[in-house]
Amino acid sequence: MDLNLREIRAFIAVAEAGSFTRAAVRLHLSQPALTVQIRRLEETVGARLFDRNSRNVALTPVGRELLPVLQRSLREMEHVLLDARALSDGSTGTVRIACLPSFAASLLPDLVRDFRQDVPGAVFDIRDVVANVVNGLVRLEEVDLGLTGGEPDDPSLEVLHAGEDRLCIVCPLDHPLNRKRRITLESLTGFPLVLTASGTSVRAVVDAAFEQAAVAPDITCEPTYMMTAVAMVRAGLGLTILPGSAREILAEPSLIALAIDDARFVRPIALVKKRGRTLPPVTEAFVAAIAPALEGTKRMKDRGS
Repeated sequence: MDLNLREIRAFIAVAEAGSFTRAAVRLHLSQPALTVQIRRLEETVGARLFDRNSRNVALTPVGRELLPVLQRSLREMEHVLLDARALSDGSTGTVRIACLPSFAASLLPDLVRDFRQDVPGAVFDIRDVVANVVNGLVRLEEVDLGLTGGEPDDPSLEVLHAGEDRLCIVCPLDHPLNRKRRITLESLTGFPLVLTASGTSVRAVVDAAFEQAAVAPDITCEPTYMMTAVAMVRAGLGLTILPGSAREILAEPSLIALAIDDARFVRPIALVKKRGRTLPPVTEAFVAAIAPALEGTKRMKDRGS
């Protein structure tokens, strides 16, 4: 049975108005056009829905049974159409994003708050994971966006925007490095280091910098999470190297983050999606909100150079 929304609306209007003339006015139709729609619906249903003469219109027994069913169906279909329009215009929907923990704990909360002020119907599904997991989630389409570290070389990923995050050495306030005017890679030699585990984007940058300088770092611990690395510095197990954007640094007032004045200690970051996939409209809008924040990371790096 092929029911038409216009025909359903016509049937309900006539039933509620008790008149073809009043229903036609309500629907902005001519009376003959309304009559055609009712006739088509009766043909589809296979039964007369109205008893009508020159004076009045009354529902048949089939019409009375069908009226509440079609009223409910019309409400449901109208809600579906409203939801579909909201999804298509970006006023509602879910933003699925995987991102680096440092970004999730620093820039992302403010971006989500500001975005939801403009688009209160937006919902966020956030995965805060290390860079190689970010890429995998995007590739498998478990998320639509990824904020990842490094320069993705996966041909299945498309870079939407790129930025940079300058790395810092985190040490106690009374550490000798805090008295230096300029921190370089050579400044770090001889000090034990707590480095985030292999597979993290920060570790990849640090390993490449030491390898290029032909220096072997003295690594004491290799935690996965930045907060753990900061706690180990507080415990005296060594110094750690983290992105300047990491809010974990601020959690320990006894520690300080000093910018490393070396171009090798800059972590590229990239906002990516699956190549060839169309983003939901609400996610497209959020991409536009992220772009200035990533551009801001470049400007901060340029000022600090």
